Parts: sequence; structure tokens; C-alpha cells
Amino acid sequence: MDVQSESTFLTEVVGILNEHGFDGVSRCVEILINEAMRIERNNALKAGPYERSENRKGYANGFKPKTVRSRIGNLTFEVPQVRGDVSFYPSALERGIRSERALKVAIGEMYVNGISTRRVTKVVEEMCGLQISSSDVSRASALLDEELNKWRNRPLGTIKYLILDARYEKVRIDGSVVSAAVLIATGVQPDGHRSVLGVSVSLSEAEVHWRSFLTSLMERGMHGVVCVTADDHSGLTAALNAVLPGVKRQRCQFHLQQNAGHYVPKVSMREEVAASIRAVFNAPDKTEANRLLQQAIVKYKKKASQLAEWMDINIPQGLTVFDLPEKVRKKLRTTNGVERLNRELARRTKIAGLFPNTDSLLRLSSALLMEISEEWETGKAYIKL
Repeated sequence: MDVQSESTFLTEVVGILNEHGFDGVSRCVEILINEAMRIERNNALKAGPYERSENRKGYANGFKPKTVRSRIGNLTFEVPQVRGDVSFYPSALERGIRSERALKVAIGEMYVNGISTRRVTKVVEEMCGLQISSSDVSRASALLDEELNKWRNRPLGTIKYLILDARYEKVRIDGSVVSAAVLIATGVQPDGHRSVLGVSVSLSEAEVHWRSFLTSLMERGMHGVVCVTADDHSGLTAALNAVLPGVKRQRCQFHLQQNAGHYVPKVSMREEVAASIRAVFNAPDKTEANRLLQQAIVKYKKKASQLAEWMDINIPQGLTVFDLPEKVRKKLRTTNGVERLNRELARRTKIAGLFPNTDSLLRLSSALLMEISEEWETGKAYIKL
């Protein structure tokens, strides 16, 4: 940056602060980060705008707006773009996003572990490079609860495809350690983007808990569901019958494949059976899938009668996806998308170990799921509808 542009840049920042005081801080941050990104792009390209240079690695290609949620509100940055043989994403913006996420998680972990605000201050400093007081942490914690409650109760709209799953965490209740279920709903919107629709913590996957969770989604405005992808569970099935009657259901093919193994009488048959089921699931259409299924049932009727009976009853529940458009089948035939989300949750909640109560489990799960959902909603479409 030359002296003249630096002077203009600083004059603008100072002018905003003089005129608006603290209310102008967010705009000043936008200006500062935008300028830092422009400088970083010039460094990456080895040349400034319109500069002729033998060392040039690419060319500036305008800017793309990006809104980031921060502690001082939503900030909109002009992210520099490049073209040519060069890869570039501004580290200044990336560091800012990571810090915001780390701060939310650190505050969530404070509740999870029941640790003092003094200890959390140290965690935040280590994770984010920030120095804040214990009172700051307490205020931020209250704001986090408010933000998470608002997110969990935000209005929903048209959701074409609904994916349901649950995971378990250890929680201390009345002096005993129990496994609590974290019920999670994700959905695909009409534009093909997916989002985390909601999360709830309960003591089991009984019908009453799934029904309450699904009812809350409907009360928040969810409608237009074409198909639900989920694993087989009596409580969930009963709840779906009550809350979403008549909606198509796709049983997770991955779990069906796993469950089939329990009915294979010999270890030597497992690979053969797995291949037979994969052939059914990978068939080009439902007619061929049913033909291959009947062929497999006849094949195993004598040497594995229990397997044949199980396949006849259960495998058809994994073929509903063939009734959907071909372009969406791959992403909706299993709950693997949620399973990957669950693995990320497990990695992040591992720090907590044993949750002191269900509220703390809900708090941290919500914080993590909210951020994952934001990434999904602002990223590429999950399915091209």
C-alpha cells in the first residue's frame, strides 16, 4: 500500500469512528479485513493491479461478497477472487471465522464440564488468541444460550427430504450415569441445500420423544416432505406414523447391509451375501432391484432360511429411493450424511467425556450443529434439484 492510499484508508476508518463511535466498529472491521485481503491477494499474485511483472502468478478477478456472523454482528466482506494458475483464499478471513467458532465451542465446553469462568478464560485465550475477563465469558455464555434457543426454534419452510438419526452420550442424572439420546433432523430444501433442522436430547428413542421432536418441527413450519430417510427403530416408526402419515420412507441401506450380517449362518458366506445385497441396492431401477432380491431370496432359502425370511421383509424398505428422481437417490439412500455429522460431533464432544446434565449436552450439541448447518447453507448445494 502506498502512502497516499494508506492515508485515505486510515482517514476513512478514523472518520467512521469519530462520527459513529462504537456503532461504527463493525464497519471499521470490514474495511480493515477487506484491505488486508487485498494486500494478501497482491502478495499471492506477486504483482499489484495492472502491474507488469515477470513474477506474476495470476490475475485479480474481482470480489465476491461473504457475510460472516461475529460477536459484533453480521459482517459482510468483499473477498478477492483470482484467475489463472494460482490458488488463493485470504488467511485473514479464515482466521477470523475459526476464532469465532472456537470461542463458541469453548464457552459450550465450560457448561459441559461445569468448570469455572476463570478456567474458561484460559481456554478461550489458548484457542482464540483473545484476552477476556471472567465477566466477559459469563455475558458471552448468556448470549450463547439465547442464540442457540433462537436457532433451535427458528421458523422452517418447505423441506423436500428429511433425514433422521440419533446418537448417544453419557450423562449424569440424579447421581447415576445414563446414555442420553441426541435426536437430530437434517433436511434438503427446494434449492438443494441442506441444513440441520433441529436437535433434541432425551433419555431414549421411545415414541414419545421422537413424536415430540417431529411435532416441534411441524409447529415451526416444516412442510412439503416427500421422503424420510432413517434407520429402523420402533419408536421412530410409530412417531412417523403419527406425525407424518403417508410420507414415503427410505430405510438406510448401509444399516440394512450391516443388519443382514446377523442372519448369515456361516462366516464364509458373509462376502457372498453382502455382494448379493449390494447388487440389489445398485440396480438401475426398482424392477431390476426386485428381480435381484427375489433371486437372492430363492438362493438362500435352503442354506440360510432365516436370512431369506429377513431379506424378504426388510430389504424392500430400502428400495423406496427408486421411487425418487435418479439424481437424488445416491444422497438419500442412506443416513451417511448424518453419520458423518455424528462423527464430527463425537470428535468434538470427546473433550467433555461425561456430561453433567442433559442441558449441557444440548447446549454443546446445538452450538456445533448450528455451525455445521451454517456451512451447509452457505456452501454448494447438497443435491442438484
